[in-house]
Amino acid sequence: MQTLHMEHHTQETEQNRPDTVILANTVDPEESRVAIVENGRLSELFIERMWECQKSGEIYKARVESVLPGMNAAFVGLGDGRNGFLYLNDARGVTVREGAEILVQVVKTARKNKGARVTTRLSLPGRYLVLVPGGHDVGVSKRIAREEERARLKEAVRGMDTAGFGLIMRTASEGVDADVLQADLEQLKTLWRDIEKNAARQTAPCLLYKDMGLVGRVLRDELNSEVSQIIVDNQEEYDRVREYLERYKESESLPSLTFHRGNIPLFEYYDMEKEIDALLDNKVWLKSGAYLVIDQTEALTVIDVNTGKYTGGQNLRETVLATNLEAAEEIAWQLRLRAIGGIIVVDFIDMEPEEDRKALLAKLEKVCAADRCRVRVYGISQLGLVEMTRKRARSDLRSVLTRPCPLCGTSARVLKEDGVALMLKRFIRKVFMSGRAEAVLIDVNDATAKYVAEVYLSSWEEFFGRRIFLRGQSAMPLEKFRLDLQGTLAGVEARLTLTRGRGDRSVVYRTADP
Repeated sequence: MQTLHMEHHTQETEQNRPDTVILANTVDPEESRVAIVENGRLSELFIERMWECQKSGEIYKARVESVLPGMNAAFVGLGDGRNGFLYLNDARGVTVREGAEILVQVVKTARKNKGARVTTRLSLPGRYLVLVPGGHDVGVSKRIAREEERARLKEAVRGMDTAGFGLIMRTASEGVDADVLQADLEQLKTLWRDIEKNAARQTAPCLLYKDMGLVGRVLRDELNSEVSQIIVDNQEEYDRVREYLERYKESESLPSLTFHRGNIPLFEYYDMEKEIDALLDNKVWLKSGAYLVIDQTEALTVIDVNTGKYTGGQNLRETVLATNLEAAEEIAWQLRLRAIGGIIVVDFIDMEPEEDRKALLAKLEKVCAADRCRVRVYGISQLGLVEMTRKRARSDLRSVLTRPCPLCGTSARVLKEDGVALMLKRFIRKVFMSGRAEAVLIDVNDATAKYVAEVYLSSWEEFFGRRIFLRGQSAMPLEKFRLDLQGTLAGVEARLTLTRGRGDRSVVYRTADP
């Protein structure tokens, strides 16, 4: 494990501002992962798999399939048999009738049994601005607090040609010169004109605009002065990031960019894999010895606070307050880390003194204020529960990484097949990076081996330029793998012949010989 070393570039950073590193793991075409690490600890994780559809921000020329007056909504066809759900309140100024062709944008990706939610109110995000076609208002990010800066930005916009467009000044626009903002505006207007031309030429349903790739979106939305370093493990992605940073180097202070090399994969090198595994555990230990229990359901998330091993200070009141304050800070971190949205109910340890309750709510408000997704704290209910909501900006990581267990019929969850397959690929990569073997024989859970053989095996062999043999083992845990042999192709085949001769009837999955 490598500890991330954070350099302090400014006096403000030295005064307890979080120092942030962005790790981009994109060596596998099947999956991209971006980790945001604050002061050496994982704070946010973004995962994108190549087969996922209907991502937030995509713009479609859609066909209205049906209108549901009783629900004040409509279903619109997006192509490939997929429908989006459109609330009619999100379609002001647009005629929504069956068979009509309209432009819509995905605002919530499809999840579980729900289709993507779409709107006719389109927007195009840039580095500093968000362009709103058909709008007329100018807004400034609430995160820009200084009134003189808000006034400066609004004054800068007045000198620009914004006819037919609304604008939102993003947090990144703070301190940026007017000519840089103008260039960002012109780039967005050109993009919108291209979308309009494509919409006029093509018939519905069709995709008109796809947002930037995962790394690009994270940089556009998350890059700020606290980011000291970006580390990338893919040469093509490294070149794209370098080009992106070059584009803005004159207008803002930018982080250093590093290409990760070596035999240890990027996320493992910086100990991210262990932190990702911990995301699937519903128990979170606090430094004091207290712990949280996080239970996610489809309707809401419930968090229970327990003193655990923490014995506290000189009296019970002091112990309870200290535990609750520590828990509040960790809860804010976990909500952001796990991308939990919707209704959240927290069962803190009971506190009778009113001043302690107020101190807890003030702490919770403070630690949630830094969250990019809006968090509302509604106070303590009559049952002593703290009620909160957090804007759902993307799918929570539990639903991304796991699914309900198909066998036990309970609330238990297991890793998704694709996730396990990619874990296996990362294991195989480590084996190949450690030597020059032309073939490997790996023992794998039988269901995993069969799935990988059907979906991935031939493309993996082409990717690595080596031969891969998977031996299914019904007794092996889903996420465990064991290397039996690495070496020459003839050597692996001889091992298989030998074990069969000794009575091994395990199914071996392999590609056809070329």
